[in-house]
Order: sequence, then C-alpha cells, then structure tokens
Amino acid sequence: MSPADEKITRDQIEAKLREVTGGVTDEVEGAKSQALAIGLGVVVVSVAIVFLIGRRMGRRKSTIVEVRRV
Repeated sequence: MSPADEKITRDQIEAKLREVTGGVTDEVEGAKSQALAIGLGVVVVSVAIVFLIGRRMGRRKSTIVEVRRV
C-alpha cells in the first residue's frame, strides 16, 4: 500500500487540527499579553500628558488677586 492509497481517518484529521491550533493558540496568548502591556503603557502616558497640559492651562488662566491693607 502506498501513501496515496491510504484512507484518511477522522482521528488523523482531528489530531492534525489539534496540532495546528495548539501552536496558534500559544502564539495568540503571547501576543495578547504583549498587547495588554503596550495598551496599558499608552493609557498611562496619555493620562500623564493630559494632566500636564491641564496643569499648564490652569496656571495660565488663573487670576492673581493682590490684597492690600488700607
């Protein structure tokens, strides 16, 4: 019997599918954790920039009141 004459069974297909999806699943988990870390970093930097811009705008627009005793 040559390999071309061999019938492919359901078990063989399932085994090959598990083998392929197992490798992909590992890669997806690794990419997911990296994406989460990058996203968290972007959020922290964005919040810091907005805070600093707001602080600067507050200083420019604040009124200075001078109190004198008469």
